[in-house]
Amino acid sequence: MADAKREVERKYEATPETRLPDLTRAAGVSAVVHRGLSELDAVYYDTVDLRLAADSLTLRRRTGGDDAGWHLKIPVSADVRDEIRAPLTDALPPALGDLLRSRVRRTPVDPVVRILSARDVHHLLDADGALLAELSVDEVLAERLTEDGNGTTSTWTEIEVELADDADPALLDAVERRLRKAGVRPAAAPSKLSRALAETAPDEPPRTERRKPSPRTAGDHVLAYVRRQVTALVELDPAVRRDLPDSVHRMRVATRRLRSALRTYRKVLDRGVTDPLRDELKWLAAELGVDRDQEVLDARLGSRVAALPETLVLGPVDARLRLTSVARRSGSRGRAVAVLDAERYLTLLDALDDLLADPPLRPAAARRPRDVLPRAVLKEYERLATRVGNALRLPAGEERDIALHEARKAAKRVRYAAEAARPALGRPAKRFAKRMKSVQSVLGDHQDSVVARDALRTLAAQAHGAGESAFTWGLLYGREEATARARERELPGVWARASRPGLRAALKG
Repeated sequence: MADAKREVERKYEATPETRLPDLTRAAGVSAVVHRGLSELDAVYYDTVDLRLAADSLTLRRRTGGDDAGWHLKIPVSADVRDEIRAPLTDALPPALGDLLRSRVRRTPVDPVVRILSARDVHHLLDADGALLAELSVDEVLAERLTEDGNGTTSTWTEIEVELADDADPALLDAVERRLRKAGVRPAAAPSKLSRALAETAPDEPPRTERRKPSPRTAGDHVLAYVRRQVTALVELDPAVRRDLPDSVHRMRVATRRLRSALRTYRKVLDRGVTDPLRDELKWLAAELGVDRDQEVLDARLGSRVAALPETLVLGPVDARLRLTSVARRSGSRGRAVAVLDAERYLTLLDALDDLLADPPLRPAAARRPRDVLPRAVLKEYERLATRVGNALRLPAGEERDIALHEARKAAKRVRYAAEAARPALGRPAKRFAKRMKSVQSVLGDHQDSVVARDALRTLAAQAHGAGESAFTWGLLYGREEATARARERELPGVWARASRPGLRAALKG
């Protein structure tokens, strides 16, 4: 079983002669207690082409200290990483292997570096003796283990300051000020592994670093957007497996944005290559949607029940809602993880990498963005306009509900198309996307009410069958029906504001 810990730390350059300043002069620190020396022996694993290091992930098996075992560190933001821990075993624990799958896929991870650290530990305490941070001075010996650099070593000294759980991050700034005043400077490398890989790399001819050129053509901009969405898919995979808040939603959105871009910009990327990818992305979005849709439904029904006066909640409404939610979420959650373990999913990720490595560009890809992108966005807009018009002409009822749902999906495509074009087209594309989002929001609330009413009908039937009052479920059904009608009345005005001709002209430039 793996567990997680949020790690907030900073690293500093040091030498064996470095002496720590008086850190009790740092704001909030009342005492510094020496906790002694420990010997740490860590072997770091990666693919032969160092995919984990390229994404700033570290995987190690460490002995010594009070947290021996397997550790996977996933970056969250500057100075912040999530450390996923598993017990010390000979082989990589499956729980950690699963979190690496979107990066390594079918490629094995093997030892690449061994790092030995002699760690001198100090605890920084507040006035009540509570731990604020752990400061360690590490004497480090790194050895390359891969075949091309086997035996190459490097040594250095560094200082680590790791914030204690629930401590104020401002403490790190206060400690850093004292260290800087004593001549200690932040480390150039973000981790021991990155420094070890750099300093034990096999001899190679010096490489000239070239800055990636800014996107210039329509093809450049579309590919940059596609690359961002593919990166999001890969990075969100472990978050979905860990069931982190909003992770399924964000991964599904990345999938839809990617699929939408491949559809909208068919004048840029050959649909003979991209259409099969769109089919697979549709499959992935649908599978992820099972869990996400349940999450949205649970939140909506929960908030509706919570807003009712107690006198209108008849029977075990909360209990039934919770039990139903747990039963449905457990099944949908397992399904989402099973999809990420499927060979079909890994094949899709490989195909997306191939698309970026060798993009099937059409002649329009070489043209200026302003000559290509607005036309593609407005083509999606015309499809939306047709669907909105058709829906508004229908009488209230199931047929209109379906038409409005189709319009909602079209509104998303227009919004995503404008967002993809924004780096090239600037503020007009931003305003256009914002207007389309307003249409999407109205249509989205309407569709959520349709889904909620279906669920409420089922809950009412279950309650009645169990001998419970179905009054509350019927009341909520009526309120959701009223919400849907309100959104339908609101739509014409929102659509009129969103579809101003001047805005379309600005997008065309």
